Amino acid sequence: MLKIQEIREIIKLIDQSSIDKFTYEADGAKIKIVKSNTSGTVMTPIQVQTPVPDVQDSTSGARVVQQAAPETVEAPKQVATPVAEPAAEEKVADPSLKSIVSPMVGTYYKSASPESAPFVQVGQKVGAEDVVCIVEAMKLFNEIEAEVSGEIVEILVKDGQLVEYGQPLYLVKEN
Repeated sequence: MLKIQEIREIIKLIDQSSIDKFTYEADGAKIKIVKSNTSGTVMTPIQVQTPVPDVQDSTSGARVVQQAAPETVEAPKQVATPVAEPAAEEKVADPSLKSIVSPMVGTYYKSASPESAPFVQVGQKVGAEDVVCIVEAMKLFNEIEAEVSGEIVEILVKDGQLVEYGQPLYLVKEN
């Protein structure tokens, strides 16, 4: 049986990912999480079936199998924030601005370590091969190159934020 903290952790991970449906079954417990299309997370009832031991009838010696009725626990509904901000998409529409996008799902870091300076800042000039950030995926730290030359106009994500594949990280005004 899962503990409430483990269930909360699963909900948090699913909420931060691009997964729409998730089902988990173990030891008679079943959890099903389904995200709605309105950028919210809707959790369906959790059915928990507790196993009941077999009992032997003392008069006939026959084995009696008892089944417990499944308990239904309604999980609270949680509203998630949208993954991509529409404002960022509108700014990319400017033909002089190019976006640097995440090539993978992972955690965005603006610097190599918490003590070091960020790779880039707003107003800084970058070349196509300059490292602009790190995206951590499965305990691997991947350096992300600008792939475009120009000036950083805006940083669209926060340090430590989970990013999706193709999500804009920076807006760059090309030279």
